[in-house]
Amino acid sequence: MEVLRERYGLCCGRIKEIAAAQEVAEEYRDYFEQVAGFILQVSAACDNRDKDAGLEELREENRGLYEDILAPHYAESYANPTYTCGKYGLEMGRLLSFLYAEIRAMIPYAFEQRYEDLVIRMELFVEIYNAFAYTQSEAELRTLPEKAAVPNTSDIRDTLYWFVSDYSETAAGCRVRGLVDADCDFAVRIVEDSDLGDLRYLYRYGEYVSPDVEKMAQYLNSLPEERIQLMADTYTEGYRLGFEKAHVDLGKKKTVNIHYMLGFERVVRAAIANFAKMGLKPTIFRCENNIFGKSVVRKRGYYGADASKQFLYDHKDDIALFLDKKLVNRKLEVLRTAYEAVREKAAVYAGPAVIEVFGEPPFAPESKDEVCSLDAEQQKMSAELTGASQNIVSSYINEEERSFTIIAFPVPSIGERFGEIFDETIKLNTLDYRTYERIQATIIDTLNKASYVEIKGMNGNRTDLRVALYPLGDPGKESIFENCVADVNIPVGEVFTSPVLEGTNGKLHVSRVFLNELEYHDLEIDFEDGMTAGYSCSNFDSEEKNSAYIKANVLFHHDSLPLGEFAIGTNTTAYMTAKKYDIANLFPILIAEKTGPHFAVGDTCYSRSEEVRVFNEDGREVVAKDNSVSILRKTEPSKAYFACHTDITIPYDELGSIIAYSKDGEAFSIIEKGRFVLAGTEELNVPLDC
Repeated sequence: MEVLRERYGLCCGRIKEIAAAQEVAEEYRDYFEQVAGFILQVSAACDNRDKDAGLEELREENRGLYEDILAPHYAESYANPTYTCGKYGLEMGRLLSFLYAEIRAMIPYAFEQRYEDLVIRMELFVEIYNAFAYTQSEAELRTLPEKAAVPNTSDIRDTLYWFVSDYSETAAGCRVRGLVDADCDFAVRIVEDSDLGDLRYLYRYGEYVSPDVEKMAQYLNSLPEERIQLMADTYTEGYRLGFEKAHVDLGKKKTVNIHYMLGFERVVRAAIANFAKMGLKPTIFRCENNIFGKSVVRKRGYYGADASKQFLYDHKDDIALFLDKKLVNRKLEVLRTAYEAVREKAAVYAGPAVIEVFGEPPFAPESKDEVCSLDAEQQKMSAELTGASQNIVSSYINEEERSFTIIAFPVPSIGERFGEIFDETIKLNTLDYRTYERIQATIIDTLNKASYVEIKGMNGNRTDLRVALYPLGDPGKESIFENCVADVNIPVGEVFTSPVLEGTNGKLHVSRVFLNELEYHDLEIDFEDGMTAGYSCSNFDSEEKNSAYIKANVLFHHDSLPLGEFAIGTNTTAYMTAKKYDIANLFPILIAEKTGPHFAVGDTCYSRSEEVRVFNEDGREVVAKDNSVSILRKTEPSKAYFACHTDITIPYDELGSIIAYSKDGEAFSIIEKGRFVLAGTEELNVPLDC
């Protein structure tokens, strides 16, 4: 630590010199002055961590750290690739914009006082500055500073490349320890030790604290203890039930990884106490947004508000600047090393417990030519890296011996009726599962007679899809569909299966949908024998941009993905809540998938836990877990999994029909014109009539 503090001090001194006197070509002086100034601002925040500041002072400091990427400042920020490329050209602009984005990742490290993460970025900045300052002799610079030469972009890229490669090991080690080691307790100490009634605690993280985050914390502080306990109990009991239903011994586990947005600490504190009664200690890591780890379209960890979603989107593929086979191998090597170092802790990790939020303003990203994007070869490498990384993780964390739970709550930005919507959400999360279990069993009894299901849209929805189903060997003991009640996946309300790919054909269409916080208009996906064969949307003004948008954010750079899940959502109460408050477009997929049939592209719901025996409440075993792709896990494991699973829901008001057909051609109508018509399911229509 002493050596790091010494390096830190030397860096601060050098960067102060850079901020004060520029020895680079005139057009680059503003860039280095601005970035040096920002680093010193972060350094000051680090040095003042023990200062007893008032709430208003903390707000001012927090806004100052993030102001550069807040609207309208982002338009002229060096973090914006469009602005930086406009000044320095496409190649150099991308590199310098990436550098500043990586420098901005220093903010949370300052608050954690992780000096190594600070120093390596400060030293990188100094190295890049020196490449500009010493391209020519000092005499030439003094004589004609405006004529100073600019280093080759290839040299700057090489310096940045080796930063990414060299420090991948450090980053992987921190990331893995944060997942499985309860001694990494920076956030836990904030939750457990703070006076949560004093909102100054929110500013201890280093995350962006928007007024909405403060309002969330204030609202939860206003609720009685029994209300908070109900929320925590629903969340943690779902987690426990996940182990019970999978017949996995929770008593062998020691840690649970908690995910949440700032403002929910009161619920998290109650949940930590509940988990302690199960013998579990919490691990809570920060949601990453640096070159070593991106959590852009689906946040995992703890996180504050997004100062700029466009900034995050603009830099999500910065790895395209560097990605090659050598870097892929390096990342896999250091990931394995990181897990090997915590092998024993990884073996007793129980899985994630996630609190999601919804209600933030919808985000439809601006398409920019200046942002980095993966070329065709890099897309393949990225997909392979994701799959191979998951294989490594699974070799240390046995998917068949862990579980999870996810629950969602609204945030104040959802609108003036936030309090009402929050109460309605708690009701949704605590609906009587026995009623749904009974009705869904009726649906499953019918579906178990079928060999395929046809789904068709209405009211402009162009869906016309035939889904092939697994053939049962013993209908008295087996089931095609799982009866999903409120355990790991809260709220209640779906039956789901892994479809047979061969014979699954047709078009899936939704007029508007939000997937992983990104908006899609007129999303269409065509399937041939269960594999995506074509896709389009109308977000942008060119077919090429629309196709690239879907491939990057739905297919995650795979050329094609299987239909990994077909489900029928039954939570008509949630659907009508969305209609009542006009928030259907704000629902997270966790709730949205319960409000109509949904289809997941990617891995099956049973990915990497296919051997775990699952039984419905009637005692029948769920046997439709694999498809012809996932079964390759037994012969060609590298081809079996894709490390992605994206649910796409058709709302009831766009749903013309769901009809199941037996192998003899007998038809069983389940939904017609958005209403349940199967005998025994009529109760689900009651909310629709309210």
